[in-house]
Formats: sequence, structure tokens, C-alpha cells
Amino acid sequence: MKKIAIELIPDKELGGFTARIPGVPAYGEGETEMLAIADLKEAIQAYVEAFGIDELQTLVDIRMASHYVPVSLKEFSLA
Repeated sequence: MKKIAIELIPDKELGGFTARIPGVPAYGEGETEMLAIADLKEAIQAYVEAFGIDELQTLVDIRMASHYVPVSLKEFSLA
């Protein structure tokens, strides 16, 4: 299973977090890290619906990040 780098960005003024996968134009937000990651998953699913899993795979940039979430890109596929 390929690991996906997820960047978690804390909002120091308002609280909460923004989650993103470097190179992918989709974001998730939430009061906790886990809620931001869950919201990101929904955003990625919408991206896949619009552009396809192959397009997502070309954008995923495997870089070091603060957290790794053990998921497969196939989990975002609707198939």
C-alpha cells in the first residue's frame, strides 16, 4: 500500500486544522486533525468524481509530511 503524505496546517487564530495532500487541489478543514482528514477524504472523493482516479494519481506527491495515513488511492475510487 502506498503511503500518502498529508499536511496538517493549524489555524492559530481561529483554531482547528486544514488538511491537504501536497500537489492536489483539494482541502479539508476541521476542529481536530482527524476531522480535517475526514473532510479532506470527502474533498478527494469529489475530485475523483470530477476528474478520475488516474488524474489524482498523477498529482499525488509523496513527500515528507507531519502525518501519514495508511490508505490506498483505491479507497477514493467510486468503483
